[in-house]
Amino acid sequence: MTTARRLLLVNGPNLNLLGTREPEIYGTATLADVERIASEAAAIHGFEMRAVQSNHEGLLIDAIHAAREDCSGIVINPGGLTHTSVVLRDALSGVSLPVAEVHISDVMSREEFRHHSYVRDVAIVHVIGEGVHGYAAAVDRLIRVIAGQADG
Repeated sequence: MTTARRLLLVNGPNLNLLGTREPEIYGTATLADVERIASEAAAIHGFEMRAVQSNHEGLLIDAIHAAREDCSGIVINPGGLTHTSVVLRDALSGVSLPVAEVHISDVMSREEFRHHSYVRDVAIVHVIGEGVHGYAAAVDRLIRVIAGQADG
């Protein structure tokens, strides 16, 4: 595993619409706000953040694969791909980096199809239903795990 002090932040389909898409569920914060929140949380620990958002699964997978070269962990909100994408799960598993799964809303209190996550079993950190500030919690917890791995 790389010793880089960088995390990859991955946001999946439709998260580019944050701030305007169903604000009663997702709030009014934008994707730029999410990226700022996560970057600031990482900076507190001396980490930098590289962010990617795409509505195209293959672009997300390419970014995850590239993270092997210069990142020490991945924070991901796969959006709807959480519930449908085995290949995204396999990409996360295949890069052997620690993963934090984030969801802005409480997916377990929503439609039944949202209750299953293909990412759940490959992620070591899960932050669900804490709004956009859950990204900071996920970053903090993931960095603690990474530091623990580095120490022992």
